Amino acid sequence: MIIIGELINGTRKRIKQAIADRDQGYISGLARRQAEAGAAFIDCNPGTIGQQEIEDIQWLVRTVQAETELPISFDTPNVDALRAAFDVYKGAETPMINSITAEQERIDAMLEFVAQSGANIVALALSDAGMPSGCEDRVAAAVGLVDTLTGAGIDAGRIFVDPVITPLGTDAGTARAVMGAVMQLRAQRPGIHITCGLSNISYGLPERKLLNRTFMALCIGAGMDSAIIDPLDEQMMATVFAAEALAGCDDWCMNYITA
Repeated sequence: MIIIGELINGTRKRIKQAIADRDQGYISGLARRQAEAGAAFIDCNPGTIGQQEIEDIQWLVRTVQAETELPISFDTPNVDALRAAFDVYKGAETPMINSITAEQERIDAMLEFVAQSGANIVALALSDAGMPSGCEDRVAAAVGLVDTLTGAGIDAGRIFVDPVITPLGTDAGTARAVMGAVMQLRAQRPGIHITCGLSNISYGLPERKLLNRTFMALCIGAGMDSAIIDPLDEQMMATVFAAEALAGCDDWCMNYITA
């Protein structure tokens, strides 16, 4: 499971304040702890806009890469902010862009830069038709976007499709639709990775962590091999190791035994 550590996100009140205050110790600590907990990428979302976003993402990138050698996931739809992030990124590992969609406006704005960057890319199954409501529209948007990206020269192994998780509390069929989409995408485009912003599933419901863990296990069974989650959640990470072993994704259960 390729874990993208989600905690450095400026839409969260404490992180927003730390970014505004340039609290290097707090952000560095979050980056270090996520790396130690098993993250493969550290997501950096400034949660701001315009020129402020450019300044904030550069500060985040400098701060995080001074603490860990893990690659960074640049979490912004702003191409200018992405360029600024790449300008200061010095890591040896290939970073990630989070994210692009199948919406024509986003494709026109980002495709050339994404292709030239050589980065991994989170590809949201979101088209001009709007938010997906079922399995088939998720698959259609995702397959079309994957084909656009590979047609632009992006290797399938660099593409992390996100089938778009919407809250279970507003649509009882969401989890079933996502799992169906994961299975179809795994069969139709076997070279890609499949990820998601997993915690969206439990938005507005009680005992969110219970729902998140259970959904994670189901998604791994369906073929998901990545997730944007909190790696400091020990019960979630335990669920990941157990589910991967049960899904046959852990030879001799060695990752499970080690964990």
